[in-house]
Amino acid sequence: MNTKFSLSILMACACLFFTACIKDTDFDQAEQIALTPIVELDLIYFDIQANRFFDSINSTPVLTVRDTTEIKFLDDGTLQESLKRAEFYFKFTNSIPRDFLVNFQFLSEANDTTYATGTPVAQGSLAAPVVTEFVENVEGENILLLTQAHKVVVSVSIPSSDETLEGNLNLKSKTTYFLEY
Repeated sequence: MNTKFSLSILMACACLFFTACIKDTDFDQAEQIALTPIVELDLIYFDIQANRFFDSINSTPVLTVRDTTEIKFLDDGTLQESLKRAEFYFKFTNSIPRDFLVNFQFLSEANDTTYATGTPVAQGSLAAPVVTEFVENVEGENILLLTQAHKVVVSVSIPSSDETLEGNLNLKSKTTYFLEY
């Protein structure tokens, strides 16, 4: 009798095993699965002192300061196909009593401009630094242009400068990449 009971339980389990998971499964839905990771990376950081905008040797103002940063990770073919949107976040803290214009120029390996953007930065003071935030969303056709960039050139322009200018202009930035595989 014990054998009949064990055999009955085994048959019932076998029936459940073969019918429970397979019924109503649509394997065509596997093609509709999309992975959408979000990647955040630091982009550019600088802290420019006010004396960089004045050449004390020649006693002349320096109205534009430039810096170049390589960003070669954007040239990956898989990334270029999967990138749907990029969001740039720039946070400036200005304790210099001057307004600034900051331009970001993304360049290809041949130094051709692939994408460009810019923002004004409000003046501050040593006693009360001013924070300016700027967000740039890149999507659509501009994503392809952005992924062709190998470096970004940051140009910081000031309308006037002299030897008495004090303070700092600080930039912290990050990029958020929205991918779809």
